Amino acid sequence: MSSNPQQSTSSLPTVLLVHGAFAESASWNNVVTDLRRRGYPVIAIANPLRGLKPDAAYVRAVVDSVGGPAVIVGHSYGGAVMAEAVEGAANVKALVYVASFTLDVGESCGDLAAKFPGSELSSALQPVPFPLPDGSMGTDLYIQQDKFHAVFAADVAADVAEQMAATQRPVADNALTDTATAALWKTIPSWAVISTQDLAIPPESMRFMAQRAGSTAIEVEASHAVAVSQPGPVAELIDTAARATAG
Repeated sequence: MSSNPQQSTSSLPTVLLVHGAFAESASWNNVVTDLRRRGYPVIAIANPLRGLKPDAAYVRAVVDSVGGPAVIVGHSYGGAVMAEAVEGAANVKALVYVASFTLDVGESCGDLAAKFPGSELSSALQPVPFPLPDGSMGTDLYIQQDKFHAVFAADVAADVAEQMAATQRPVADNALTDTATAALWKTIPSWAVISTQDLAIPPESMRFMAQRAGSTAIEVEASHAVAVSQPGPVAELIDTAARATAG
């Protein structure tokens, strides 16, 4: 038996789930349940949301802890983080973007969110200053709780959306303007879920990114919180990606 608690003993790849801004690991709960029922080992990574480089370094440490092949899945900003994190990671066999950013080198999440009209996120954000270790100040971004349901999770039950709003993890504002230094979709097969009722990332932006990356894409009538409202199609696409890249 391995001494590494993260190491998989399954014949299936480990699925690594990376949440985005204004969410947390529990946003994957129903996807985790579905994948585990299919036999997959799953780790929902706690994305720090502090900046593209430090977040990618943190995720990479988890990727490296997995003993065997892996499929990595990113939601929203988590897609940018996962692609940055897995450069040179030979065990990562597939990328799955879920209502996500598929960045090219030199691009930021802010660039792609603004490429096409339709996002209502910026007007719903609340900046909150916080102290940095060097004594300077940074800025965290939250979605205003009274706007969270409509902008982020319109197709989620109201009581669940209220919990999501209260437990949301803020993102440092610089994380959304940090530019990518890797575009692993150029070398690793990718799949994408396009949420057609998304008010955070315009669907046209997601279609543009998926087409550019050559991703195998599906469209789901869902809000940005598609992993919460429509976990079945999300898990099904992850399973498809895993089986297509097995062996």
